[in-house]
Amino acid sequence: MMPMALVYTSYFQLRNEVGFSSPLASSSLIPTFHFSDAASLKIQAYFNETAVLPCQFPNTQNISRGELVLFWQDQNNLVLYEFYLGKEKLVNVDAKYRDRTTFDQENWTLRLHNVQIKNQGSYRCFIHRKMPKLLSIFQMVSELTVIANYSKPEIVPVSNITRHSDINLTCSSGQGYPKPTKMYFLLNIDNSTVVRDGVMQLFQDNVTELYTISTSLSVSVPDDVNNVTISCVLQTEPMKKQLVSSPFYIEIIKMEREEREDAEERVKIHVPEQNDDEVQCVVHHSETPSGD
Repeated sequence: MMPMALVYTSYFQLRNEVGFSSPLASSSLIPTFHFSDAASLKIQAYFNETAVLPCQFPNTQNISRGELVLFWQDQNNLVLYEFYLGKEKLVNVDAKYRDRTTFDQENWTLRLHNVQIKNQGSYRCFIHRKMPKLLSIFQMVSELTVIANYSKPEIVPVSNITRHSDINLTCSSGQGYPKPTKMYFLLNIDNSTVVRDGVMQLFQDNVTELYTISTSLSVSVPDDVNNVTISCVLQTEPMKKQLVSSPFYIEIIKMEREEREDAEERVKIHVPEQNDDEVQCVVHHSETPSGD
């Protein structure tokens, strides 16, 4: 009689070792078996959090867990977890999934903890019944998508600002996934909003696979404008979500000085505290009337 200790390097090896046919072939021989292969279930999880991988076995015959072999495999046929005839069995679990799973026996679900971007893909649960050979009675496929929320975009000036110079700004956001679709600036001048596309740069971390994005813009303030409000917008997938920075204010203040003094310009940039919602750049522009 064949020993029951199995090494599930692939589903097909399991099939050959215990001597049962493939699930599709089995379903034609035993009509009461259930297979959830037609359409995979879409699962979404956040980076570094927990993904729930279901195995929606109806168990209409009230089969005891002591008669079942239940396990999950990823798209590379690596075993995440095995529940063997009523007991947890870790010997066949791949090292990358050790201490990362929790099985909920009541709901027939597997929780995969500390989810990474590289964990995206297909996961399949298998259920076999010992009667007396192992027969495949159920399988289900889940497609896991991993997302990570981008940080709130932040606008930072990258050069000294004066009344008659361009204002160079950089907006950045990071630690997100998947790749963002767009990043741009909104300029509000005299109650009119203008969309400005900057020079966008994208970087992906080799380890976490998370993205950091930045965009740069050079802004000229017309002589007849005293106030400009600038915001930065990041558009992400898959929810078409938009993240907006705190507004960056540029204010031109004219100051009269004593006659015959040369005109001066002074720049003061206010960087807010963490609980401050505004970034303000104030340009003090001193003017003197011309005289003989």
